[in-house]
Amino acid sequence: MAAICLITLGNVVARYLTNISFAFTEEVSVFLLVFLTFVGSAKAFLDGNQIAVTYFVERAGPAWRRRWLLLSLALSALMIALLLWFGARMAWDDFDLEVTSPGLGWPQWIYTVWLPLLALLVLARIVQGFLHVWRRR
Repeated sequence: MAAICLITLGNVVARYLTNISFAFTEEVSVFLLVFLTFVGSAKAFLDGNQIAVTYFVERAGPAWRRRWLLLSLALSALMIALLLWFGARMAWDDFDLEVTSPGLGWPQWIYTVWLPLLALLVLARIVQGFLHVWRRR
């Protein structure tokens, strides 16, 4: 997060002093923000702190609460698995078609390959949470 702030601050100061914007700073900042989002999601699922609407679940009995929690974890796993699949396809297409980034001209797959890798990390944490709830009676 500090790197994002420093990169953005550098761009703002340079734009203010020279009236020229560094286009690559947005590219790097967006990549770092997506990276942080996935790492934070993996940590949140590990701790059970993910965003959840629990109004009805909290009013259910223990057996139903467990069922709803398992269902929500399974649906979360499905969503992240789809993100992993389509992210991997996107990264492969970027590699195969030799797409370059607009700001730095680097191969785009350097940025997009992290999407399926970090989605796999989040998926592993969701499965870990699912197994924890499943084993607990």
